[in-house]
Amino acid sequence: MGRLHCTLIQADLHWEDKEKNLLQLEQMLNNKGPQELVILPEMFNTGFSMRPEVLAETMEGETVQWMRRMASRHRIILAGSLIIQENNQYFNRLIWMQPDGAMATYDKRHRFALAGEDQHFAAGEHRLVTQANGWRILWQICYDLRFPVWSRQQTLNRPEYDLLVYVANWPDKRAHAWRSLLIARAIENQCYVIGVNRVGTDGNGLEHLGDSMVIDPMGQVLVQLTGKPGTETVVLDKNVLEEIRSRLPFWKDADAFSIIQSIDRDEQ
Repeated sequence: MGRLHCTLIQADLHWEDKEKNLLQLEQMLNNKGPQELVILPEMFNTGFSMRPEVLAETMEGETVQWMRRMASRHRIILAGSLIIQENNQYFNRLIWMQPDGAMATYDKRHRFALAGEDQHFAAGEHRLVTQANGWRILWQICYDLRFPVWSRQQTLNRPEYDLLVYVANWPDKRAHAWRSLLIARAIENQCYVIGVNRVGTDGNGLEHLGDSMVIDPMGQVLVQLTGKPGTETVVLDKNVLEEIRSRLPFWKDADAFSIIQSIDRDEQ
């Protein structure tokens, strides 16, 4: 208890090719030692595609089944997002898969309108906080990073979560924002932050240099991957986190607030 082994998988995703992506990621998983939590990029089986009508799966589809097999085989928790169709809608959905096959999900709240994501995908309405080895983990996806209210600690007698994770397909042309905002989220929420990004060129010609990172509650970068595919495992120490929060209890001075579902302007 108190320590959490987190593995970041930074992959060069094959554009809209599920078979190649799952094979590649399976090989990367096989090459790792003991792990607890393994994190994959956003839309890890297809890349950030706006063709959900072609690429979407159901929750009983091949990729969810693959996640279930990998989590069981390696005795890990496996997390990443993919395109899911449900109730005649498409979602950019993160799946948290446990070794026993139990799972939880988070649907991306902030859709990237610059790429037309808001035209193809429905927005999520609820945050997801999971638990692993005594750690509380808040999950978010890529563009969510630009909206700090959605990740803000909702503190009562203690901080709401200990680790904030973003899975992404964040292009190199906005890499400075990626790095800066990840650090800001760690400082303002007094938590560890992990960002897992892809590398390579996608089907739209956008370059991705990764910059997958692990940041401590003081905003110090503990791990930063280069622009190549690879994996990195970091051990997070809960005692370090608690010592920082006790010595610098800034979280106690935070404003109390609630997130209220916005009203569509057409309905006003």
